[in-house]
Amino acid sequence: MPHQESIVFRTLEEIRTLFLRDRFATEQAGVVIDVAEPPQEGAAGPRVVCSMTVEPHHRNAAGGVMGGAIYTLADFCFAIGANAFARDTVTVTLSSSVQFIGACKGSRLIATLIPQHQGRSTLFSEVRVEDDLGNLVAMVSMTGFRRTLPPEAVEALLTGKPLPKGS
Repeated sequence: MPHQESIVFRTLEEIRTLFLRDRFATEQAGVVIDVAEPPQEGAAGPRVVCSMTVEPHHRNAAGGVMGGAIYTLADFCFAIGANAFARDTVTVTLSSSVQFIGACKGSRLIATLIPQHQGRSTLFSEVRVEDDLGNLVAMVSMTGFRRTLPPEAVEALLTGKPLPKGS
């Protein structure tokens, strides 16, 4: 778990507003942040749940949900867990592995973050993706790289302004 002094406590609405900048996930894929709670004492990381309604544009030629849509949901869930409560750092996905387990039979996909480790510069989480009927659709393992941002970059992220060059 990160040190308490490195955690910023934000409301769910503040987190939703902050992550509207992730336009592919929020606008194109339609991902919604359902739950974002800061790490509790003894937990490896925050509690995060994201979801999306399965729309026709999420489907592949065979009629199933496109793997890229499932991955987008999982990656966004990981991004929320890695960045929503960070004070002056940003985490990007360093590597990921997707195991597609079963077909989506419901009308919604739900991603739940399962934090495993948060170190100074790396973190590791799994994301469980299920449909709204409880069917396991995919498990995604993700490693992130965390780096400290200069104060002007933090300000830009929080206000929606463009990031300074070199940030």
